[in-house]
Amino acid sequence: MAATATVRVDVIADLVTDLRITTLDSGLTVATERVPGALSVAAGVWVGVGSRDEPDALSGVSHFLEHLLFKGTDARSAQELARGVDRRGGDFNAFTAKEFTAYYCRLPARHSEHCLELLGEVLTRPALRDDDVNGERQVILEELAMDDDSPDDVAHRKFSAAVFHGHALGRDPAGDRDHVQAITPDDVRSFFAEHYRAEAMVVAAAGPLPHDEMLAGITDAFVGVATGGVRPQRSSPELPGQGLTVSDDTEQVHIVMGGRGLRRDDPRREALDVVNHVLGGGLASRLFEEIRERRGLAYSVYSGLSSYADAGLFQLYAGTQPQHAAEVQSLMHEELCRLIADGITDEELDIAVGYLTGAFELGLEDTGARMSRTGGQLITTGAVRPIEEQVARWASVDQAAASSVIADVLTVEPIVVKVGPVS
Repeated sequence: MAATATVRVDVIADLVTDLRITTLDSGLTVATERVPGALSVAAGVWVGVGSRDEPDALSGVSHFLEHLLFKGTDARSAQELARGVDRRGGDFNAFTAKEFTAYYCRLPARHSEHCLELLGEVLTRPALRDDDVNGERQVILEELAMDDDSPDDVAHRKFSAAVFHGHALGRDPAGDRDHVQAITPDDVRSFFAEHYRAEAMVVAAAGPLPHDEMLAGITDAFVGVATGGVRPQRSSPELPGQGLTVSDDTEQVHIVMGGRGLRRDDPRREALDVVNHVLGGGLASRLFEEIRERRGLAYSVYSGLSSYADAGLFQLYAGTQPQHAAEVQSLMHEELCRLIADGITDEELDIAVGYLTGAFELGLEDTGARMSRTGGQLITTGAVRPIEEQVARWASVDQAAASSVIADVLTVEPIVVKVGPVS
């Protein structure tokens, strides 16, 4: 028999969304969003544990477990899971982040029942066999090797480790070779039993089906979810570390510079979004126009932000040939200093706000994006910000807010990480 459900929040009022959030008796949070006219259903499970929450000795276990949930259940083999999705033209995948792990499936709406069944089965009844653990270990080691062959990825990983020196936020969610080699099947099973529980999980779905139909399907699919569960205790990072240079035989030097940013719930985040877009967030940004368009010194050049529960970072990146590395690094620093000294223009403010609001709205045109936004916000903040409110927050950024966040965040000596043929 399916578990009963009690409604925690009836309807989130929003002119452009129809979202309902329900809490099942197991403690599982379920969010359903009706999207009339869509042809697909997207559903995802968001588990509130990521790489920052792992014991030091089990670094990488979240990512290891993410892989293993696709290796089969007591009822279906890995091949049966894959063929069932391919036969219906869908997508079934997952990713591990620093503060959560997400699993998602997207299928034509007529196959919604299969979509929900798959998620429920792999999230509540994975096989986690010894042979599967030992076999998938080699796949993960190959993934780590592949990542190490991407010097820009290496530069970003080294930069994150420097910004969050000595803290789990600086870890690569994929883990490292030594820890992956040491993780045992019992480690994986124990981690699953501890963290993959109803009150530490969110199920989000979006599609053209009525709310009651989506809710009933999720309730049936997750009837076997383990009850209870708590979010991991987290400690905040302390002082950042220092930059470094990694010599590598590559065609380009990959340069990352920046420092600490803003935590996820900081009210200044939208102002920093605007400033970041002016600096390196788009084709009209200062870094792109100066380094790529005007001087032709890089193909890829940009700036970006990351925010977590209690910390964040900002970064500038460029990849350039070794003979131009010193000049490009100098130009990146000059643009950062010019931003600090002069702020942004009214036209730049207008362009940035227009881009952020427009790209946000366009990004919600499909069911997968809507499901991801809902699941991600619920697992990290416990609430979903209405679309109109988010747009209004960007639109309300003015010159005073931009100047203030520049002074608060960017006026630090940047950490610089370089990877490539450098002396």
